[in-house]
Amino acid sequence: MPPKAKFSKDEIIKAAVRITREKGIAAVTAREVGAVLGVSSRPLFTYFNTVESLKLAVYRYAKELYQQYVREGLTRKIPFLGVGQQYLRFAREEPELYRYLFLSPPEGMRGGAMEALKLSQELARDSLMHTYHMDAVTADQYFRDLWLVAYSFTTLIVTDECPYTDEEISHILTEFSISICMAYKKIPGLPEGNYDKETIFRKLVQI
Repeated sequence: MPPKAKFSKDEIIKAAVRITREKGIAAVTAREVGAVLGVSSRPLFTYFNTVESLKLAVYRYAKELYQQYVREGLTRKIPFLGVGQQYLRFAREEPELYRYLFLSPPEGMRGGAMEALKLSQELARDSLMHTYHMDAVTADQYFRDLWLVAYSFTTLIVTDECPYTDEEISHILTEFSISICMAYKKIPGLPEGNYDKETIFRKLVQI
């Protein structure tokens, strides 16, 4: 009969998360996990057949943590702005977990930028429809456009290349938000992609 495991599955996952936060997901090995727990690498294989399966557990942990950030943003006075702020906060506070979720997800796992967009979009849809008086199609398109802007900032943040302060980022996001919201409300068919772009551009350049 095999000896009773000294550490729980949750403790092993937390050890792997700690390593990821400090060194990145590539640093998660059986030996590293054992070192954090102060034992050999054997306890890991009580619960996980391979190190890759442990890394998938870290991925699921990061995904749930990100969802908590987004849900907290939805409780703010302006929910959509709260989601954006929490998205940026997640990138600043959890850069390695952000990388694993959105820049280099595990092979075969649905993830990366488009999965993040879909996940966040679904969480924010009802709030956008209520706050900005939009239908579901317009709310989804509006969120997509703003999220792509926010994604560029978070990528700059986690790669240590962002020259903007949080205040400057908030100002830029507000400019985009006003512009996109106004365009969707004033240009018929724009959210659905059914509009006369030639006529609209001619009018714009004449102003």
